[in-house]
Amino acid sequence: MDKVQILWADDEIDLLKPHIMFLENKGYQVTTATNGRDAVDMVKNQEFDIVFLDENMPGLNGLETLVQIKNVRSHVPVVMITKNEEETIMEEAIGGKIADYLIKPVNPSQILLSLKKNLEDKRLISEKTSQGYQQQFRQIGMTLSDRLSWNEWVEVYKKIVFWEIELEQSNDAGMYDILSMQKSEANSLFSKFVENNYLGWLKDPEKAPLMSHYLIRRKLVPLADQSEEPVFFFLIDNLRYDQWKVIQPALSELFKMVEEEQYCSILPTATQYARNAIFAGMMPADIQKRFPDKWIGDDEEEGKNNYEEFFLQDQLQRLRKSYKMSYNKVTNFEAGKALVDQVSNLFSNKLNVIVYNFVDMLSHARTDMQVIKELAEDEKAYRSITRSWFQHSPLLEMFRRIAERPCKVIITTDHGTIRVKEPSRIIGDRNTNTNLRYKQGKNLNYEKKDVLEIRNPQEAFLPRVNVSTTYVFTKGDKFFAYPNNFNYYVNFYRNTFQHGGISPEEMIIPVITMQSKV
Repeated sequence: MDKVQILWADDEIDLLKPHIMFLENKGYQVTTATNGRDAVDMVKNQEFDIVFLDENMPGLNGLETLVQIKNVRSHVPVVMITKNEEETIMEEAIGGKIADYLIKPVNPSQILLSLKKNLEDKRLISEKTSQGYQQQFRQIGMTLSDRLSWNEWVEVYKKIVFWEIELEQSNDAGMYDILSMQKSEANSLFSKFVENNYLGWLKDPEKAPLMSHYLIRRKLVPLADQSEEPVFFFLIDNLRYDQWKVIQPALSELFKMVEEEQYCSILPTATQYARNAIFAGMMPADIQKRFPDKWIGDDEEEGKNNYEEFFLQDQLQRLRKSYKMSYNKVTNFEAGKALVDQVSNLFSNKLNVIVYNFVDMLSHARTDMQVIKELAEDEKAYRSITRSWFQHSPLLEMFRRIAERPCKVIITTDHGTIRVKEPSRIIGDRNTNTNLRYKQGKNLNYEKKDVLEIRNPQEAFLPRVNVSTTYVFTKGDKFFAYPNNFNYYVNFYRNTFQHGGISPEEMIIPVITMQSKV
């Protein structure tokens, strides 16, 4: 590797020979100048990685030299070294975009630290991150070999997401690949865990994790009952845990974090089922039985989530709650802006429920629009788009307005998504639904090893369309593809974000409680 090139300009450079020898022994190449004009000429004629600059030189002083160096090579970090501790001098130097500021007399270790901080910071952070994951890799692997409970699976998934976000900022592609393999192994084992436990959870809710149909009665209603302040319940559609983690910093500036938990989405992890279960407080089969005219089947053209407010009102009535409340669904930018303008009116309500559909639109657009496909080619890009959207969205502005007054806030979602990679062949008739992660129909033919099959929908509290209805859910990162159009499905849908099946990304769902800081 080429040596780091340092330019050190000081009118008393001879006194700094011990420092220069120290740096050269460490492998750095040091070029010296005794005045500002020579330093500027050297920067014009040679590439330097960093410049050390004495502030008090005769002729062209340090601050003047700094300006000229930045005019020539604005990207080169400059470290100002001075005897002068006056605040105005420091402010001028900082305003001139110095990289560091050292007070004479400096010792060699200070110089070395400044070099590492300014030139090797990213590499050192990357190395430290990689070393941290290496230490956790074995621990996570050993944990995966145990028979884990729901809460233990949540902790494993949170650790994997943490390291995924950390490692994506490093340059260690090899370590990121190792994490991806460990994540794939975790997804496979999680699918077996769900396969072995899901129906049991539905039969015995006391032994189950918090699930979609209990979310409002166990999280929202107790908060609303206890709070003297208005409560805002935000359901941001299709928001994965890792996406929550990238928008969390912006919200932490506005609110106090009271609690971060995870609940389990029901199957299918699809909006029609999971979100209706949240608002109705019932499983899909029970919704269909209680409101046969309001449960819309997979094969029907009508919108599948047109009755959320009705379901919510019915659930609250069953729970004997008569809150003054509002319900708003935001499906586009204009609707979001309009709701921001109405924020002050919402504070007259005990409960405000807001469904925000943008993330769902983004995930579907990820499949349908080539531009989005190119922008969100993997999880890192998907998180980046989510962060960018949120920072410029009416939703963030709404949170800012809400944070100005005393209130409580719950943020959650109905299900997540997973980037699908491996096709799984399936054959069904023309009435089989189109979702790529789950299918329901009769006479389905599929690869049994790839799916969780529910032959008796009543066991999973799912609607039965006819006497031979079967539900199948893909595991891990698989997606269904029809043999008669197999190559088209594989080429078009591989590496797209889908939902409906079994994976930590789809089923381990964030639910966050916050309160305003005022």
